[in-house]
Amino acid sequence: MTGTSQVAPAPEAEPTTGDTPAPSPQGRGWWGSLRAGSRRHNVLAGAGAFVWLLVVGVPIYSLLVATIQPYEDYIASNPLVPPDNPTLDNYVTALNSGLFGFVWNTLLVTVAVVAIVVALTTTTAFAIVRARTRWTTGIFRVFLLGLAIPLQAVVIPVYLIINQLGLYDSLMAIVLPTAAFALPVCVLILTGSMRDISDDLYEAMAIDGAGSVRIFVQLVLPMSRSGISTVGIYAALQAWNGFLFPFLLTQSEENRLITLGLFEFQDQFGVNIPALLSAVVLSAIPILIVYLIARRSLVAGLMGVGGK
Repeated sequence: MTGTSQVAPAPEAEPTTGDTPAPSPQGRGWWGSLRAGSRRHNVLAGAGAFVWLLVVGVPIYSLLVATIQPYEDYIASNPLVPPDNPTLDNYVTALNSGLFGFVWNTLLVTVAVVAIVVALTTTTAFAIVRARTRWTTGIFRVFLLGLAIPLQAVVIPVYLIINQLGLYDSLMAIVLPTAAFALPVCVLILTGSMRDISDDLYEAMAIDGAGSVRIFVQLVLPMSRSGISTVGIYAALQAWNGFLFPFLLTQSEENRLITLGLFEFQDQFGVNIPALLSAVVLSAIPILIVYLIARRSLVAGLMGVGGK
């Protein structure tokens, strides 16, 4: 025995929870590595987006390529191959076939339909949301019932009514039924939009002495502008792309809309497809501009934000 004493080594301190290192992907196995990679790169979502891009982009590309091809080259070549001799003659042919007159008639009908729909749906939705009586509830249910009635089921009654009113073969014969069939969806959208407005705001304006008209103008309309934009775009699309009512309720060429004007490119010998597609492209430009201007309000209105 020696005089020196041996000191036992102190035990190592266990790491605290905050100092515990995160397990590496190798320690979690192949499944852990796959999950870690999926957080950074969602392969399935990317593949689905690419497929959807092809589904949407290829027809649009084929449409645009066909508009700059001569008719003979379009018939003989692959529609996906760029033309060797691009030309704008198809657009000139479309413009010379009376396209401006068809677009002007369609524009008049669209503006009238949007004005009628916006004026009626804003006041109707305000009454449904604020009155909350048995009558307003019944009116709202009638509008909901209109969603279940297909357009084709009432074509004959609509034709007879328009004929009895003496409106056949006029632009007003297209405006009235188009606006009527757009009302159910638009009332539903604006009702949901106005219900998002807080009751405290209504009460605050009522305390200030505001009447129903002032509340409607100064509170409801500004707070519901997203819903109103959605309603306006929906009504514009219904009027611009409508075919059945213009086909059944008009006859003369001066009251023809763009959807019927496309028939001008068909004759007894065939269809000038490049010129027809050029007219389709030109006719889509105005409504596309409207959508690009109001797309944010459209998305907000569809989400039920109601401008809040």
